[in-house]
Amino acid sequence: MKRNVQIMMGIGLAGGIAGAGYALMATTPQADPSSGRLQWQVPEVVARGEAIYVAACASCHGANLEGQADWQMRGANGRLPAPPHDPTGHTWHHPDEILITITTQGTAAVVGGNYESDMMGFGDVLTETEIIAVLSYIKSTWPPEVIEIHNQINVDFAAQR
Repeated sequence: MKRNVQIMMGIGLAGGIAGAGYALMATTPQADPSSGRLQWQVPEVVARGEAIYVAACASCHGANLEGQADWQMRGANGRLPAPPHDPTGHTWHHPDEILITITTQGTAAVVGGNYESDMMGFGDVLTETEIIAVLSYIKSTWPPEVIEIHNQINVDFAAQR
């Protein structure tokens, strides 16, 4: 009898915890998938990201996000030059999660196979917060129509997961 009471109390406690968790989920605003993880609308984050970009990224990707010359043509070493991060490049074609992963691990690690790239991973140099700040700065420079497309890419990516 004592054991049955303990089991019933345990079931009641578990049900109460599950119910509380459900109530919390139901009342917690869900993140808008289009907002992704970048904070391009937060001036402090953008300013910090710009400073980090100048220090860590501009030497390859350009002071004005213009990338290297002939960035779509492989060089003598077989590698592609650094692409632009402005609207003429392809950065905005990737969802936030992929951009964060590429920046953290490096292009070759993400593409896999025998792909070679001069783009190193910055995961040992920058924190995830700093990487998000840099990518937020980049996104903040895009025109509204590109941001809208990029937001939809984030929505589509989130729906696939």
